[in-house]
Amino acid sequence: MANPPLSREEFLDTYGPTLHYSPPGGFRSVEDYDALVDTHCCFCGQQCGIRLKVKNNEVVGFEPRYEFPFNKGKLCPKGIKRYLQGSHPDRLLHPMRRTEHGYQQITWDEALSETVSKIQEIQAKYGKDSFAMLSGVSLTNEKSYLVGKFARLALQTANLDYNGRLCMVSAGAGNKKAYGIDRASNHWEDITDAKVIFIIGTNIAECFPITTDYIWRARDKGAKIIYADPRMVPMARTADLFLPLRIGSDSALLMSMLHVIIRDGLTDEAFIEAHTTGFGDVRAAVADATPEWAAEITGVPAAKIEQAARWYGEAETGMILHARGLEHQVKGVENVMSCANLALATGKIGKPGCGHSTITGQGNGQGGREHGHKCDQLPGNRDITNPEHRKYIAEVWGCSEDEIPGKGITAQEILNEIHAGKIKGLLSICFNPLISLPDANFNREALNKLEHYSVIDFFLSETAQHADIVLPGSLQEEDEGTTTSGEGRVIKINAPVTPPGEARRDWEILLDIAGRLGRGKYFQFSDTQEIFNELRLASRGGTADYSGITWEKVVNNQGVFWPCPQTTDEGLATMHAENLDDRHPGTPRLYEGGKFYHPDGKAHFNAVSWRESGEVVDDEYPIWFTTGRVVSQYLSGTQTRRIGPLVDQFPHPKLELHPRMAKELNIKTDDWVTIQTRRGEVIIQANVVNTIRPDTVFMAYHWGGKESANLLTQRALDPISKIPEFKVSACRVRLATPEEQVQGEHTKSLSARTEKNLPVGYNLAERRKELRR
Repeated sequence: MANPPLSREEFLDTYGPTLHYSPPGGFRSVEDYDALVDTHCCFCGQQCGIRLKVKNNEVVGFEPRYEFPFNKGKLCPKGIKRYLQGSHPDRLLHPMRRTEHGYQQITWDEALSETVSKIQEIQAKYGKDSFAMLSGVSLTNEKSYLVGKFARLALQTANLDYNGRLCMVSAGAGNKKAYGIDRASNHWEDITDAKVIFIIGTNIAECFPITTDYIWRARDKGAKIIYADPRMVPMARTADLFLPLRIGSDSALLMSMLHVIIRDGLTDEAFIEAHTTGFGDVRAAVADATPEWAAEITGVPAAKIEQAARWYGEAETGMILHARGLEHQVKGVENVMSCANLALATGKIGKPGCGHSTITGQGNGQGGREHGHKCDQLPGNRDITNPEHRKYIAEVWGCSEDEIPGKGITAQEILNEIHAGKIKGLLSICFNPLISLPDANFNREALNKLEHYSVIDFFLSETAQHADIVLPGSLQEEDEGTTTSGEGRVIKINAPVTPPGEARRDWEILLDIAGRLGRGKYFQFSDTQEIFNELRLASRGGTADYSGITWEKVVNNQGVFWPCPQTTDEGLATMHAENLDDRHPGTPRLYEGGKFYHPDGKAHFNAVSWRESGEVVDDEYPIWFTTGRVVSQYLSGTQTRRIGPLVDQFPHPKLELHPRMAKELNIKTDDWVTIQTRRGEVIIQANVVNTIRPDTVFMAYHWGGKESANLLTQRALDPISKIPEFKVSACRVRLATPEEQVQGEHTKSLSARTEKNLPVGYNLAERRKELRR
């Protein structure tokens, strides 16, 4: 008997709640396995080394990988449980088509034929750029490179962008303006030699736990820790100096610190003169940025700003570390440049224990932003609008320069154009914008307007649930390639298992689509190593130069730091990766000897002026609202919300607020509250804590549906990086009404559904059918 028809909203309400899985009999040491395979964690940019245990083509456990130099066997809660996701009954095993009865299993030929015919139909009617592609940086370097080439030469669209647009682009743009290159300045061992570590806008202990060890080792050697954040996050509680700044006020704090350093004669004038330009403009820009001025804006006492500036300025060595709290703003690029100004003014760059580094959030957030799946980028971190760059890549690809489209629009702008009816079709991989992008109601409306949407994924994410065609792709452990850690270390990903059911490796799917679009001549790859070798060639001479790196070299050296160019120049006539030598040792520490990557060889100061955020508090919305992560979840939660022990650690988001605010609003911990912004509202339970500013509330963003923090956030963009302002919004909070409390309890019960203790030997395919019924 056929199922009754389901509307789109009924389908999402029925199948949207996330399931998570714990194995039968709980968790135990797995001694019975067929193979033990060296690889890396699939989550954050630390890319910790791990060994996966394999039995009957399934990952069944793990062992620490003590010899890998970054984590030396240490793993965070996500790393320890990451192996469980592959056995989840939600795993996509077959291609599917949306019907009025829900999703229907179809053949690969049907799925690919329909995808290709819709691409051709939409582009013939509306133009090439009417079909867009969204990608993600949890992909390997090989797949990131392939996506960039695929969008330009197979889809022939300019409108390609990636979810690094929500993560690293402000850091990348700021780094390139200051230093001429986009990479962390140092390998992490340099952190341990710093006498002062200034941390701003990052919750290291929860988001990057293994980095905590490096900071503790520096502290054990006498280093002072300065921590700036609107929340007293775990590591901030042990800092020597905590600066509880108001969200969105980072540049005022940084400008004032530089003011004090200049005023007190703590600049390194010899370094400035020999290795930088533009200091005069910066000196003038901060001339009036006194600690008293900054205190009014930031809420940080002037004496604390003075102390932070003197500690950093007077120290022999010092590191600046930051992440999304600094960058998820309409002033993100300016904030990053302000950090660079501090490092350059004191000469704390390019030496052991001295540097300015962004802590990369996504699994391959570093490598994924280097090789061409950004809207404005070609491989090697080249500029798609630069004629010489286009000419070189056209030679590598064997196409004409005219065949490479121009600069496209960014991820949020693609959703804006879909909503406006200008982009009609979409292909996505490794991106869940319905949770990841701000103003979720707007983005849901946009997805519903698409004439066609095909998705490549391994779980049916909240965004994928809007797709017309679902193409089951591969987990990290089911494919081979490389990623690049937040340090800039290129590492090797191995494939202990193959995709289950009819799922396929992502790159094979893309090659098949390219062939069916009549563009297969540009995609003659038989494996991912061939893709990497073309990447090497394409990156050659770019700022992100991988040409001197081979897979063998990566394995033999436990990773290789880029830039790693050829040690000889054979000229463009070689045009074969096998002619690229691999003698260069790599570059663990950038800028040694004052060598920077601008054409003039110098670092560039960039003057910054104070300006407010895209949205500020007022009488109607009087409370500052910000978002972030928790230790047991990763990004949009597509993977980690399906791992039982991680869900048990933090099953639902809560709204953090200070006791002073809680008293004024008559709110206690676990009370149901309603938080509203100009975009939407969320009914959520409260968590009253002393570790947040009294004027600010915080919510983690890993959940979807009615628990989504991005129902509340704004679509305002940094004018340079086009990153949305996730970290700064204005809101109002009140106790939920009895009716709203019932609604909140219902949402909580739906999202808490679990599937634990499944029978040993259960059939994944049959289990999926059962769940769909």
